[in-house]
Formats: sequence, C-alpha cells, structure tokens
Amino acid sequence: MAMGGLTGVAGGAFRTDFSLPGSESQAALDLLRAHGFDASTGEEAQIVFQAEQGVLDPAVREPMEQLFAAIEQMGIGATVTTPYEEGGQRQISARGDIAYATVSFADRSEEAYRAAAERIHARGEQVTVPGLCFEYGGATFAEEVQVFAEAVGLVGAVIILLIAFGSVLAMGLPILTALFGIGSGVMLVMVGARFITMPDFTLGAAMMMGIGVGIDYALFIVTRYRQALRAGHDPETATVVAIDTSGRAVLVAGVTVVLAVLGLLVMGLASVNGVAVAIAASVLMTMLASLTLLPAMFGFIRGGIDRLGLPHRHGFDASGHRSIWHRWGRVIQRRPWPALVAGAVVLLVLALPVLDMRLGLGDAGNRPTTDTSRRAYDLLAEGFGPGFNGPLMLVAALPHGPADLAQLERLVNRLQATEGVAAVSPPIPSPDGAVAIIPVVPASAPQDDATADLVHRLRDAVLPGADTPGAVLVAGPTAAGIDFTDHTASRMPVFFAIVLGLSFLLLIAVFRSILVPIKAVVLNLLSIGAAFGVIVAVFQWGWAGDLLGVGKPGPIEAWAPMMIFAIVFGLSMDYEVFLLSRIREEYERTRDNATAVADGLASTARVISAAAAIMIVVFIAFSMTPDRSLQLLGLGLAAAVFLDATLVRLVLVPATMELLGDRNWWMPRWLQRVVPTVPVEAAAIPHHAGSQPADVPAGGAQD
Repeated sequence: MAMGGLTGVAGGAFRTDFSLPGSESQAALDLLRAHGFDASTGEEAQIVFQAEQGVLDPAVREPMEQLFAAIEQMGIGATVTTPYEEGGQRQISARGDIAYATVSFADRSEEAYRAAAERIHARGEQVTVPGLCFEYGGATFAEEVQVFAEAVGLVGAVIILLIAFGSVLAMGLPILTALFGIGSGVMLVMVGARFITMPDFTLGAAMMMGIGVGIDYALFIVTRYRQALRAGHDPETATVVAIDTSGRAVLVAGVTVVLAVLGLLVMGLASVNGVAVAIAASVLMTMLASLTLLPAMFGFIRGGIDRLGLPHRHGFDASGHRSIWHRWGRVIQRRPWPALVAGAVVLLVLALPVLDMRLGLGDAGNRPTTDTSRRAYDLLAEGFGPGFNGPLMLVAALPHGPADLAQLERLVNRLQATEGVAAVSPPIPSPDGAVAIIPVVPASAPQDDATADLVHRLRDAVLPGADTPGAVLVAGPTAAGIDFTDHTASRMPVFFAIVLGLSFLLLIAVFRSILVPIKAVVLNLLSIGAAFGVIVAVFQWGWAGDLLGVGKPGPIEAWAPMMIFAIVFGLSMDYEVFLLSRIREEYERTRDNATAVADGLASTARVISAAAAIMIVVFIAFSMTPDRSLQLLGLGLAAAVFLDATLVRLVLVPATMELLGDRNWWMPRWLQRVVPTVPVEAAAIPHHAGSQPADVPAGGAQD
C-alpha cells in the first residue's frame, strides 16, 4: 500500500530517448535548442495523403487545408508545414498523387504526445473525399495494440506448476509470491521513471523478467520445503531447511542477475541505464518476496501444502533415483564424448547467423502493415524515395549571421554532388540567425548500410574539406541512431568482459573450483551465441517472422545484444547454481564424481525443467506483442533459456563433468586461501527418524 501511494504521488512517465550525450548529433540538437528551433527539438510526424485525382485537385486541396489549419488552432503546441504553402512543392511527389504535411511538436511527455495524436486522429476522421486516403507517420501516431502478455504468461505458469506439483495449493504459492513481488517491482519502476529516462517498453520488460524469475525462485524454495516435509521434519524445521538451502541459492542467483543487468550501466547510455535499473528492481523485489513473504505463507499452510492434489501426483518417484532424469544422466556418462560433440555442434550451427549480425535501430518500416505509421512510411518511400524516411539534418554555425547564408549555398552544391545523396534543401536560418539547418535526403533507406556510410563520409571527408563559415554538424534521428549504434558496438566488448569476469569470480567462490567456472562461462557463451543466431535469423533475415507478427526484416536493435547477454547470463547462472550446488552437495557426501553428477541431475532436472518451461512461456507470450523491442527481447530470452535448460544442463554439463572427473573440484591451495567462501545449498536434508507426516503424501513433484 505504501508503494502504491508513492507511485500515485511520484510516478513518472516512460519515454523512448536514445540520445547520446557527447555525440555529434546530440551537440547539434543542443545547438538548435539554444537558438530558437524549439519546434524541432520534439518529435516530428507526418500526415501522408494519396489521391487518385491528384493532391492539387480542388476537391482534395480544400478539405486538407482546412484539416491542417484546424490542427494548428487546437492549442496542442504543434506547427504544420503543408504542401500547399509557398515553397511546399517539394512535399508533393513527382507523379502528383502523394503528398505530406509535417507536424512539428514542441518537446513533451509521452502521454501528451498520445493525447495530441488522438485529437488529430479525431479531426482527420471528418475528412471524407472519394479517392482520397491518408495515413499518419511518426512514433507519435504508432498504434498501440493491447496484448495481455502478462495474463498469458501467468496462465501458462499455472498449468506448468499444476503438472509439476500436482497440487493446487503448492501451485498457488509461487504464483502469489511472484505477483506480490512483481507488483512492488512495477511500482518501484514507475517511481524511478520520474528520475531516470526509461523507454516506453521498460515496464513490459520489467514485468516479463519479474514474472519469470519470481515464479522460478519461489518454485525452488517450495520444492525444497516439500522435500523437507517428506523427510519427516515439522513445518518450522522444513521452512528453515528450505531457506538455508534453496533460499541461499535464490539469494546468490538473484544477486547474480541483478549484478549482470546493472553491468549495463558501464555502457553510459541513459535509456539503457533506465531499462537496466528497472529490470534489476523487478528481479530484486521478486527475490525478496521469495525470501520473506513465502516463508511467512509456509507458517499458514504448514503441512497441508499438498492438499487439493491432482490424481497424477502419486505417480512420481520420491527419490529421483528411478526417474527418467537419473537414467538419462547415466546414458550421457556412458558416452560423454559423442554427447559433448553433438551438443556443441548444434549450438555452434545455431550461432552461425551471428557472423552476419547488423546493429541498428528499428523504425516504422519494421512495424506490421496494419499500423498507420507503417503505411505512411511505405507511402513516403513510394512517392519520394527510400531515403526520405530517414533525412539527415546538417546544422551549420553562422558566425556573421544571415550574411553567411550565401557561403552555405556552395556547401549545398557540394552536397548535391556527393555520392549517396538524393536531394538537398536550401538552408533554413534560425530565428536569431546564428545557425542554419540544411535538410539532406539520402538515396538509401534509413536502416541500410549505405546510409551509415554516407553519415561517416559527410563527417570524415565532405564537411571537413568544405568552405563553410563555421562548424557543420550532421544530426537528425537517423544520424543519432548511427551514433548510438557505433557507441554501443565499441563498448560492448568491455561490458561482456566485465560480466564474464564477475560471474567467473562468483562461481569460484561458490564452488571452490577452477574448471567448473570455466566450463560454465564457455557453455553459457555457447547458448547465448545460439540465441543471438536465432534472433538474427528471425528479425534480420526474416525467417518465420510471420509467426510472431514481425514486420519487415531489419537490423538487430543496438541495445538488444547487451541486454539479452546480461539477462541470459544471469539466468544461466541461476540454473548453474541450482544444478551444481546439488552436485557439489552429493560429491561432498559420497566423494564419487560419477554418482554425484547422476544424483545431482536426477534431483534437480525436474524442477529446473519446470522453471525453464515457465520462463519460456512467459518470454514467448511477450514476444507475441506488436512492440518489436519486446518481440526481440522475448524471443531471444526464450531461445536462450530453452537451449540452456536442454542442451546445456541435460547434455553438455553432465558430459563435461564426467570427462573431467574429480578435476571438476580442483583448486590451487593458494587460491583457496585468497578467495572467500560463498556457501550455497550447504546443508543436506537430514531424514527424520520417523516416517512422513500423515498429511504429506509420499508422491509429489520432485526437484
């Protein structure tokens, strides 16, 4: 309740802003703001219209002019540049059947943009002319389709938990815990949006992660609690055992995910920082709910956790030694080399598309054709060329005021002769005459490599050699996206190295081993590489894109690889900790590596598979939304978790651990003295002298 009240008072708004402080495009934007181009500092939109009889026909011109005038008189802080005013001929296509008006908004919140778009939409519906159709272009008019991914994910999780636990009450505990954690996390994120720049897909990403990890963490603890009850412990002792074992693993796993995601802060990108903080907050709150709220609920249900059981519950093996997972582990141990080679080859083949990965930022051209902004995008490309949707904006300083405009005309001539330039407009001076804008239309589409080459060519060769009165900067949304992509690509290796290094050190401290952390890092890299390959094939190459409702193929969002890497590496460490901690526990008890691997796999495979299935269902549900960012993030995470829980955990881990034998747990003595111990799952569940309590069935889902 306190968080809800705080959200109501201090909740902020989400806003997609991939600006990059210190970049040339950002410097140009700051210069425009300083010299009176306020209308150019907000979002720009277009009203694109097509008329069979031609846009200059009086039956078309008159109602469209009335529409444009009405928009300016609405008092929504928008100015309209129409094709019918003086100098507007360039806004009419060569065929004369397509034209556009530019709607320039002053800077405002996301909600204010949406409100303005709704009013313009309502006024536009009053224009009805035979043969005339028009669409709305720009992010302001992009349509929002409500897809209740959270509900779909929760329903899928309920079904999986019912199958895994065989009990309605046991199923409800993880769901209830996750909902409380997610609710608190969402409120925290909304408050954070007031102080930190967060893109509009942030809340969806935070909820997606919160639902997935929240249910998983509670699942691990509930499973261990049931084991302790079946071992003959009273509910109080069972709670202590569950928190002292699985609770420790949840704490380490949750902290690992939080640290991995917060590693994104080293990228120095405001919007990426916002998403990272939001996801970390969501994971943190769900982890805390699992460690505090869940044990409290154990106190209410006590030994009745298996009440309201389902018929299939009693068919499970209580020990796990006769389970399919135990038999599977023995199969892998008998033929470790073929299993290792086959698993590695599959992951490497899936990762091959990564070699063709191209980073960038999506735009309206990647949206489904059902969206008005996509149809406007296509109309503009048809009427004015592919580069029209991604114009560049050259910002030139005028040290001597308007007198320098004549000198800029020579620059215009030079630009028109530059390779890759389709059109150049005359300079537009600022109100104070201190700067001027030169619009440049590339010959290639915004996401083409040729457009990025043109931006670099202008900055590195054309402008430095031009005779200009002052500095000339290349800006505009397309140039800003290229700056963002270049910066991200340059910092990504540093980020990867930091996350890998911290994870390696953490695993050394947890498992007191050198080879186990090395193996974990290598195998996790393989599964992440394969997941990257999947998203390249779907979103960049267009394979099976129709199944997800993906629009036109395009580059991979520049922020996505590092975001997926951070999240997946953290989640992979979760499963690594849960599986290896049990193997380590068995090894400490038996000192037999083969037995420890088989028994550890048998005792954890079922619960890890259920946890992974929940994650996959949640991520796939979010990948079905119309938001390309969530589609890409959801599919990448689902693919990574699936591969990690199957090929990595069930094939590669047991195969490599069988081949390494006792060397798995080798660690130099000097390093043992230096590295602190971080015990996880340290306490095995002792069996009570008595039999199981009467209200705890001998069956039930096993971890």
